[in-house]
Amino acid sequence: MSAFSNPSTSISLEGYGITHKNIHYQLAPGQLQRHTLDKEMGVATENGTLAVNTGEFTGRSPLDRFIVKDEVTQDRVWWGDINKPFDPVAFDRLYDKVIAYLNQKELYVRDAHACADQDYRLNIRVINEYPWSNMFVYNMFLRPTEAELEDFTPEWTVVNAPGFMANAATDGTRQHNFAILNFKRKIALIGGTGYTGEIKKGIFSALNFILPVYRDTLPMHCSANVGQEGDTAIFFGLSGTGKTTLSTDPNRKLIGDDEHGWTQKNTVFNFEGGCYAKVINLSAEQEPAIYHAIKPGAILENVILDDAGRVDFADTSITQNTRVSYPIYRIDNIQQPSIGENVKHVFFLTADAFGVLPPISKLTPAQAAYHFISGYTAKVAGTEAGVVEPQPSFSACFGAPFMPLHPTKYAEMLSKKMIASGVDVWLVNTGWTGGPYGVGTRMKLKYTRAMITAALNGSLGLYSYDDYHIHSVFGVAQPRECPGVPTSVLSPRTTWNNDAAYYETAFKLSNAFRENFKKFEAYANEEIRRGGPQRYAF
Repeated sequence: MSAFSNPSTSISLEGYGITHKNIHYQLAPGQLQRHTLDKEMGVATENGTLAVNTGEFTGRSPLDRFIVKDEVTQDRVWWGDINKPFDPVAFDRLYDKVIAYLNQKELYVRDAHACADQDYRLNIRVINEYPWSNMFVYNMFLRPTEAELEDFTPEWTVVNAPGFMANAATDGTRQHNFAILNFKRKIALIGGTGYTGEIKKGIFSALNFILPVYRDTLPMHCSANVGQEGDTAIFFGLSGTGKTTLSTDPNRKLIGDDEHGWTQKNTVFNFEGGCYAKVINLSAEQEPAIYHAIKPGAILENVILDDAGRVDFADTSITQNTRVSYPIYRIDNIQQPSIGENVKHVFFLTADAFGVLPPISKLTPAQAAYHFISGYTAKVAGTEAGVVEPQPSFSACFGAPFMPLHPTKYAEMLSKKMIASGVDVWLVNTGWTGGPYGVGTRMKLKYTRAMITAALNGSLGLYSYDDYHIHSVFGVAQPRECPGVPTSVLSPRTTWNNDAAYYETAFKLSNAFRENFKKFEAYANEEIRRGGPQRYAF
């Protein structure tokens, strides 16, 4: 299908309360880009790629994410700072206000799927105020065929109104923007923010409730790929730790870069049909697959262009969270359909800005459960207001903002699957070496790739702990040798050349782990609690 073709043009939204006919249905990406440019909502780069500015919000707003508390959710959701309750009556009132607003707007509608495995497929209808938001939906979700569209019945609906501003005093929101999930009405209601990531994370959050509660399937914030022998590897990690980069491997087929389900059949399926990659400091040399996917049909977000339309990927004057979305078929080496079997390796990625974790280490089952529940990475200076030195950051299950259930529910499911499939679990530090942020340097990507390759092909001494050194603070097993990596790099203490400073910092991070884990201790068994690091009192 041509990027400028248009398989269908009309649809009624009267069932949603939208009565006007100024609706564009299932427009092709080229048409949506043309609408965006005509409305002066974006510009084209030198090679014709659409570049947009998402406005006030250049990332998600976790404080403005809510779940409607009703008979479906009240006894299942882990309520608190992450999953904040929203009143059902207030939701209905706000929904009606958003629909009244959209009744005055030209709209863009797309029907799409989530979940590559047809046994788990979710039909989604997305109603967008902006054409480029609808183009993002084309890129990121699975694209139905024309035959599938003929009898398409949506199960979930995303209503996306970036220009609508809520009144916190009367609408029940915290401020003018909001992202609200209603599991009873099966609606994701998003307003006041143009950041497209809210759309995909809304559906991800919904699946993080639906799959474990109703389908006994583990939803995961991870990337995944499959080797030539049919072995699947899973990469967990928070934003900026390398999920997309490290799973895009020329020697392995990409299943997906962000959101997956792990079934009882020991298969892994992609939720999405596209990739949403960070492009900060992107280069053709370091990340060729992502770099070459940036062409017409892709959408760049919040990047800086020069007068000739060239992108400066190093410029973070708008945000460090510069992004590109593109359909997964833009990657040459992909798994089709996006399903993998025979899970053999799980990697936990962390960008340790303290520089004390080994660049790669092997975890016991108890350590794996502990680190999965912890979900550690670090913030560095400049990433958030007020952050002037490295700070530990913990996000349970490497995706707490999207997890409606208690983290131990997902951890229990992961542990069972790891034991049943006999996987090897690795902790990979893509952060700093030779000292903390500001002193040391970022781990070289070529070393991280070499270590992951060695883990995958069995050359890290998988069969004997004699091939490892047990870290004296974190208790993890770090390999003594790895093909393609200097031996000194494998020992974080050695790279510091200052044992006293290294151990002081290591114990500082250790204590942060233990302090964070206190809120989970009542739910974790003794074996998991022992999977954590050592404690040291200063």
